[in-house]
Amino acid sequence: MRRSSRLLAVVGATLLVGSVTAATPSTASRSAEVYAVAGPSTITLTGHGYGHGHGMSQYGAEGAARQGMTWQQIIGFYYPGTSWGELRGPISVWLSGDTTDDVVVAAQQGLTVTRLAPRKAWTLPANGARQWRVNPLAGGRSQVQFAKTGGWRTWKVFRGDAEFSAARKWLTLLTPSGARTYRGRIRSASPMPGGTARDTVNILSMESYLRGVVPLEIPASWSPDAVRAQAVAARTYAAAERSHPNARHYEICDTTACQVYGGMAVEHPAATQAVKDTARQGLTYDGRPAFTQFSSSSGGWTSAGSAPYLVAQEDPYDGWDGNGVHDWTMTVDDAALERHYPGIGDLTSIEIADRDGNGDWGGRVQDMTLVGSRGRAAVTGDTLRTVLGLRSSWFTVSVAPLRARATR
Repeated sequence: MRRSSRLLAVVGATLLVGSVTAATPSTASRSAEVYAVAGPSTITLTGHGYGHGHGMSQYGAEGAARQGMTWQQIIGFYYPGTSWGELRGPISVWLSGDTTDDVVVAAQQGLTVTRLAPRKAWTLPANGARQWRVNPLAGGRSQVQFAKTGGWRTWKVFRGDAEFSAARKWLTLLTPSGARTYRGRIRSASPMPGGTARDTVNILSMESYLRGVVPLEIPASWSPDAVRAQAVAARTYAAAERSHPNARHYEICDTTACQVYGGMAVEHPAATQAVKDTARQGLTYDGRPAFTQFSSSSGGWTSAGSAPYLVAQEDPYDGWDGNGVHDWTMTVDDAALERHYPGIGDLTSIEIADRDGNGDWGGRVQDMTLVGSRGRAAVTGDTLRTVLGLRSSWFTVSVAPLRARATR
């Protein structure tokens, strides 16, 4: 994944099983923490932040805006060393929710189908059709069909991929889960030339794309400068992905593996205004769009990423009262870890060998080992985060005996 979960939900109270007493770790070496697990136990993980912590903290952006910082200042804090630049042009987005090989759109006035190579466009007739589709055929051909009643009828067949567009600049795509409306063009795109498999790809301007991204990545009701900062980060992130496309037939996806995009249905006036207020503004580094990763909450320290401007630094803006994921607690029993790592047998200890060195407990967990009666499992903090559904890899551990529920 390009980045990890960025949900902004506030964490509720965690129910602890029995009495939890924090174990004092013994020190195996200067860099190792060892937490003994003797028999059935409750393991409590207490942590900070939500997500990988690279780049901008979304809660931090809101905290900074509440302290009077502008969107330019927020961006400057979270992406030091980058330069401002103008980013424009179209972007192609894989629409993962359309899981069929055909592309079906609702009929509308001025609907056009275009063959991509050699390029030729046809305006579709107003023949009473309710739906039109591009259906892939063997040999890399596209079959254009329409539906009235009684099934699909063929209107034209040609070689190569095809796309729909409309005079009003938006289309209603019909997917297995329902109708969705998108700006721009919708393409039936071949992952491999000549095959019958097709993906549905939305091609539209960067600014139109951001209207369907920003309100899904940050609450549009937050401070305008926080939402503007998100618009800049999302624009730059998309431009960076465009310069290193995800696939030969599209540049970016519409899920958390890239950044979430929902089309016209999710657009919000405040988020659209933020897009307009920051129009075409983005960040560059060495003349290329910067890889502006962001996550929900830094927990008080950002973490170093893969680029020089994704720095580890103390974040004084993340811990405002409304951030319910700045601090978190999760409780599991030892059996949960044994189920995920059956090769270790009965869990006897948790050893944390390395952290990133920033903040409480020495920072985010990098390397750790689960030790059991039959073996050992070396894991990273990010791996355990994924396995257990932790908010982040920045956590400490306490262990207590698992006591049976009292009966009357």
